[in-house]
Amino acid sequence: MKGQKKYWVIGSVAVLGLIVLPFFVEGYWIRVITSIFMYAIITSALNIIAGFAGYAAFGNIVFFGIGAYTTAMLMLRVGLYWWVGAIVGGVLASLYAVLLGIPILRLRGHYFAIATLGINRATEQIALDWGSFTGGGKGITLPLPQMEINTFYAMIYFIMFGILVFTVLVNYAIAKSRLGYALRAIRENEDAAEASGIFAPRHKIIAWAISAFITGVTGGVFAYWFSFIEPATVFDIMIAVKAFVMMMLGGAGTVLGPVLGAFLIELISETVWGKFLTIHMMVLGTIMVAIVILMPRGVMEFFRRKISLAALIKNIKNQAV
Repeated sequence: MKGQKKYWVIGSVAVLGLIVLPFFVEGYWIRVITSIFMYAIITSALNIIAGFAGYAAFGNIVFFGIGAYTTAMLMLRVGLYWWVGAIVGGVLASLYAVLLGIPILRLRGHYFAIATLGINRATEQIALDWGSFTGGGKGITLPLPQMEINTFYAMIYFIMFGILVFTVLVNYAIAKSRLGYALRAIRENEDAAEASGIFAPRHKIIAWAISAFITGVTGGVFAYWFSFIEPATVFDIMIAVKAFVMMMLGGAGTVLGPVLGAFLIELISETVWGKFLTIHMMVLGTIMVAIVILMPRGVMEFFRRKISLAALIKNIKNQAV
């Protein structure tokens, strides 16, 4: 109980610090931290299907692109507000996941991973070929916000932060629910889970739909933030790969692990980029290898073991006295 109280205190302080941060910094760091929020959201959303259920959805970024293009099309073709487009984009991404999940989620392991990559590539090709509607390879420009630039960046900062908090709460709710227990059972042994009465297809589709909705909404906010999108950017598979690295380093299947992984990788990347401009990739790769060696099960598991070991040592000392 005391350990949980400590986590709540640390979390509350961190949230409060991030809320007041825009009042003390602006410009570059606001954009950097907003980008970290975005990656943390994408990684936490991926964690629902890949971390809890163990399904490597490498093509999950397809929902990001769907959300971005839905927002752009509804703003330009229909004249709706951007936030309406982002929500509709999330809903469409979720429906896309349900329709595709019925056949695709019957695959397992690397077959499922390859199938999601194919879905992402096929959807990107549709956006490229349908140039008369989507702008094709030339991309599409969204209406510019009618506000002062620093105010706009601060608004996007708080929107991304709000979505991140929502995503963490969703992960926490899933982890403590019957859905979370079913997904973890599927991850450990799907055949045994089905034998014990868990209807695996339904649980996997629900998890993927939730992941898709969050990713789609985030894509919509990204489109409005950058005011320009193109297929190569919003369907970029490297975003998904980066999210997988963040999830694994932070701790797959945990609530806060993906968020910590996103903050860790992005902050290290920014620091290394500034200090080692010409060899930043080599330095960043070396640091990541060191983290994997020192924390093979992720940051969350590393700290959990440290805290458990400290509590054990304290208990032994108290008994000795």
